Amino acid sequence: MNKDIPMTVRFGYTILYVPDVRATIAFYEAAFGLTPRFLHESNLYAEMETGDTTLAFAGEEMAEMNGLAIRPLRAGDLAQAVEIALICDDPQSSWDRAVAAGASPLSPPTAKPWGQIVGYVRDLNGGMVELCSDMTAIA
Repeated sequence: MNKDIPMTVRFGYTILYVPDVRATIAFYEAAFGLTPRFLHESNLYAEMETGDTTLAFAGEEMAEMNGLAIRPLRAGDLAQAVEIALICDDPQSSWDRAVAAGASPLSPPTAKPWGQIVGYVRDLNGGMVELCSDMTAIA
């Protein structure tokens, strides 16, 4: 790789491959209060309103269409080694809302040594979601 070639990189989005895009966006609306930004007419791709960085969902068949092999998210399997972190004004209320909407509780919000409040749930597909306070308020 030529280190003399300038390169600009920025994080744009995360896509989770899910069994049912419509069910997933409905869950994220109910559990986390996110609203859909875009749903393709095929129901194979959707984006949520999440600020500067996009959270998107694609149907599992999209992975195959793109020539990718994936290990699918499943609620009954051990959580994958990745999480979505959602910054909340009130992590406890957000955690309670998510659990009431069907999220599986992993760890209730607790104060971390660095001052952040962090809790964990799993979404309807088994994806791990962190609900946390804003670190910029601590710094």
